[in-house]
Amino acid sequence: MVDTKQRILDTAERLFAEQGYDATSLRHIIAEAGVNLAAVHYHFGGKDEVLAQVVLRKVGPVNEARLARLDEAERDFGGKPPVEAILRAFLMPTAEAADKSPEFVKLMGRVVAEGLIENLALTHFQPMTDRFIGALARSLPELSRNELGWRIYFMFGAMSRALHGIPQTWLTGEAGDVRERLERLVVFLSGGFRAAASAPAAGETAAQTQTANHKVHR
Repeated sequence: MVDTKQRILDTAERLFAEQGYDATSLRHIIAEAGVNLAAVHYHFGGKDEVLAQVVLRKVGPVNEARLARLDEAERDFGGKPPVEAILRAFLMPTAEAADKSPEFVKLMGRVVAEGLIENLALTHFQPMTDRFIGALARSLPELSRNELGWRIYFMFGAMSRALHGIPQTWLTGEAGDVRERLERLVVFLSGGFRAAASAPAAGETAAQTQTANHKVHR
């Protein structure tokens, strides 16, 4: 028998994936789960924590797989894997999770698209994100921290679209499954990460750029 907490999480995951976080109210969750508001407050406190727990129970194992793949890539390439290896270590465990839970892909696409991933990452995934940012910085020493940050930001936008799927009107063939889409994304992103650095933004001096580089590469 599914307990109350599990039932709330299962229901919230489905509704967040189908409708998005903002469009899903606690009232909707409790009605679909067949529980009362007191049960949600007892187990979670509020909707933010419901989302965090929904994501954590799926992303926790994914992040462990990401770190294991990054460890392997760093061993294989003497501590400095190429961008493609870093991106595959980060992205491909998502495809493996999708094989087990298609709803997970829809959920994470929503979370990224609605701008919720940053707060979740800062609160729950900082050690993992720090490892990958450090690996990218070592692989791309010519990029300032600011420039690398922009490219990571763009990466999450592209990842969101890849997870949601591509409207068929943009394609001349099949969109492919999640694994195929993410392999295409690795090729696309590796070119973007390796592209020449853009000119410093207005107000960003050469000294500031050098300082940012020192901080991220030390």
